[in-house]
Amino acid sequence: MNKTTSKEPGLGKVLREDFRRGDLKKTLRQDYRDVKDFFLDEERRDRLAKMNWLKRGFFLAWWLLKALFLKLTPARRLLLLIALFLLLSAGSIIFESHQTTAQNDTKILGAVLLLFILLLELKDKLIAQDELQAGRAVQRALMPETSPSAPGWEVWLFTQPANDVGGDLIDFLEIKKGRYGVAIGDVAGKGLAAALFTAKLQATLRALATDASSLAELAARMNHILYRDGLPSRFASLIYFEMSQKSAAVRVLNAGHMPPIVVRKRSVKEMPKGGQALGIMPKISLAEQEITLRPGDALVAYSDGVTEARNLAGEFFGEARLRSQLSKFANRTAREIGEGILAAAAQFVGEARPHDDLSVVVLRRMA
Repeated sequence: MNKTTSKEPGLGKVLREDFRRGDLKKTLRQDYRDVKDFFLDEERRDRLAKMNWLKRGFFLAWWLLKALFLKLTPARRLLLLIALFLLLSAGSIIFESHQTTAQNDTKILGAVLLLFILLLELKDKLIAQDELQAGRAVQRALMPETSPSAPGWEVWLFTQPANDVGGDLIDFLEIKKGRYGVAIGDVAGKGLAAALFTAKLQATLRALATDASSLAELAARMNHILYRDGLPSRFASLIYFEMSQKSAAVRVLNAGHMPPIVVRKRSVKEMPKGGQALGIMPKISLAEQEITLRPGDALVAYSDGVTEARNLAGEFFGEARLRSQLSKFANRTAREIGEGILAAAAQFVGEARPHDDLSVVVLRRMA
């Protein structure tokens, strides 16, 4: 049996490629901001902004070092403490016997201990990264096409997690011939826990959507399951559209999500607000909405990762900017509308890292 092994690139080649990268300065700035955002709370970041550069450097170094100690395991904390002591102490350790004498610089021992701690932390990160990549692969397998086929309609779907896995749901269902469902949801929280709950939300929707006599019944049954099987403070908002090939009417279920936006040739208007999110209370009662779209009209639903996208100054993209952008895309295709939203948000955010999962769903009625 032949066994193929991937050959590791040479260290020199890797370093040359690193120096050739044109985004080194940008990456370092981003890494510095990420370290501050992760290890320092908002109060400390505000205090730093009011300090002069010398005082700011001292406090930043102390707070980051303290946070580093607290995040390590007890054994690694002790190793780091020993490593710092050895690095900062000027001296050597001498081992003597009746035959030999050995001398070792304490700084070298400190550097070796630091390298060992770094290897342990890197090992943990790589293991977690492999597991998250596997979870991301599962999420991608469960996602529908970007532009699924629904005769009479243009459908465009997009989701982008803030991290390796996300807590946003987008889905497309063919309930029966000529009848379709489109969903967008947002689970409270981020990361792996939110991703697992999103998979539960998707599976529940797919299992119940084909048999529910009404969207209100669908919401009640989904809520019962999510509340029964959920965790404290874990809930989901959901918008579910249902349409058919022969009708211009769209039935809408809104469980605690931002209202969809209706984009017509001469107007951009929000639909009425929905009811309670799923999984909070044991019983809920949601009213079904309905809207009729003329040829060229579009319905846009989005997660709060769009309106709450922040730039480096901490400003939000906001609903006003979103509606302003949508007014420019009246009578455009569903894809053009969706990609226009993404381009506007990306331009506004600039170099800032995403703070939340970002998802967009666009339905457009064809002639």
